[in-house]
Amino acid sequence: MNLPLMLFIGFVAVLLLVLVWGLRRPQERRKLRGGPQSLDENDRRHVTYLPQIRQALAKADFKFLRERASEKVQRRVRRERRNVALAYLDALRGDFHSLLRTARVIAVLSPDVAAVHEFERLRLTAKFGLQYQLIRWKLLAGFATLPQLDGLSNLVSGLSVRMEAAMKELGERAALAAELASSMNGRGLGAV
Repeated sequence: MNLPLMLFIGFVAVLLLVLVWGLRRPQERRKLRGGPQSLDENDRRHVTYLPQIRQALAKADFKFLRERASEKVQRRVRRERRNVALAYLDALRGDFHSLLRTARVIAVLSPDVAAVHEFERLRLTAKFGLQYQLIRWKLLAGFATLPQLDGLSNLVSGLSVRMEAAMKELGERAALAAELASSMNGRGLGAV
């Protein structure tokens, strides 16, 4: 193998190690703090919990509770459900920031990153931040915001799908480059 190819493969390996390390760091900090358990405790993504959040914020569920429980129980259940929805929202934010870190690494590794992609990432960050704060304020005020929570979850899910596709494309490019370099060395073209 020639020196530039070996350096390229080494560079890619180091960046992938940094990516793995960067994605694990926030979870380790959460465990060290000893705070409440996060929703993505076992590397599960926010999508896993969306059906439970929908059930907890459903109007029919509140109606059933209103018909069968005392006022004190209703307040306690609403407070607990609000706290669960806020924890879900925080997990959603964690997923989003993790995906943004992945996007930055992909942008560094990808040769055809344009300013348009950077602007798109900035736009998504601003949109997510605004929606996140609005939903958080509404939840703290006691309003169930299920459609907005769904929209924010869909935004993060869409970004996740795009990141997976970009990682796949980057992996295919690296494999193709390695295969090309290998075939060139096999014919003596890369020998120095």
